Amino acid sequence: MFTGCAEFDLLLPPDSRSLKAKRSYVRPIVASLRKYEVAVAEVSDQDVHGRTTIGVAAVAGENRHVQELLDACEHHIAGRPEVELLSVRRRVFGPEDD
Repeated sequence: MFTGCAEFDLLLPPDSRSLKAKRSYVRPIVASLRKYEVAVAEVSDQDVHGRTTIGVAAVAGENRHVQELLDACEHHIAGRPEVELLSVRRRVFGPEDD
């Protein structure tokens, strides 16, 4: 079994100066990532206006499949015109990891 996780650091548009406006950008992104059958949540910067970190986790029987899921999520977020993807941090764990 392989598990993988990714953290996507996003810059939101300037009009997300309130938490309500911020949620209007974050919720659709989180919902759209669920189509990849991954666990997804806003994991950091919840109280920071204009920034967010979205975390994604995937589990599969093969490393290749986990990598493909994380790649698909990254491409999906990078293709959204309303946000700017600042950085991505990824890790994959397999049976050889303790």
